[in-house]
Amino acid sequence: MVPRFASGSSILRTKVAHPVVLVLIGIASVQVGATFAKSLFDEVTPTAMVWLRLSLSALILLAITRPRVRGFARRDWLVVLAFGASLGLMNWTIYQAFARLPIGIAVTIEFIGPLTIALLSSRRARDLVWVALAAAGVVLLGLEPGPISIPGVLFALAAGACWASYIVLSKATGARWEGIDGLALASTVAAVALTPAAMTHTDGLGAPHVWLVGLMVGLMSSVVPYSLDLIALRSIKPALYAILMSLEPAAGALAAIVVLHEGLSGQQWLAIACVVVASAGATTTGKPAHHVPAESTPA
Repeated sequence: MVPRFASGSSILRTKVAHPVVLVLIGIASVQVGATFAKSLFDEVTPTAMVWLRLSLSALILLAITRPRVRGFARRDWLVVLAFGASLGLMNWTIYQAFARLPIGIAVTIEFIGPLTIALLSSRRARDLVWVALAAAGVVLLGLEPGPISIPGVLFALAAGACWASYIVLSKATGARWEGIDGLALASTVAAVALTPAAMTHTDGLGAPHVWLVGLMVGLMSSVVPYSLDLIALRSIKPALYAILMSLEPAAGALAAIVVLHEGLSGQQWLAIACVVVASAGATTTGKPAHHVPAESTPA
């Protein structure tokens, strides 16, 4: 019998490492998983790859949690359905951005979404400094010499908007569903919603190594970071967690350099630094808020 992965399980109560270390491992896992996913874009489309990731991770999460589905109100189901739609669209748009932009740049643009949420949580005038710094980072990316994919930028911005809604919906889902049951169900919703589109992009899905990489990406970009975040957030302050999450753009750029050999210019690194500092600053000075782990990045 598969043990139930509920909020009160002994697995989640076990302190296997310092919570900050767990979050950092989760961040690295997400970004490395994204690079392996992108490495197959010549064989399968981004739509097919994100479907593989969501489908396989949903199966794993369902097997682990065996979520209870009876006794919930209509509103509870509406919330988890919206959560799943947001999750699916967030992953689809960021993978479309990855196909057109270096991963570090795509994640930097995408991070504007959660950064906006952090800024909206505060009414202090000095937070305008963080807005200006984040804007400077985006402008630096736009002023980079050479062509830039406008569709890629638009997909990354859409992913950022989805990430912002994901944060709100993940909190609502966590308040209504036990443990990570809501996450398992939302992942299933996202995978099912993407199935029709994925079935029109089946080229390459017959190769066993594609499914093996898809399984690895599902584990590295969904199951592992979600589980580590859930454990870490039992003993780490949400504000510190959010600050650590601001490392996502830089982590994505570094992972892409190592795995895909995607180099960035000095100006692009400066742009990423602006967004990272703006996010950390906005989170530090903003009002504390309860946070349910968002996909470290939808990468």
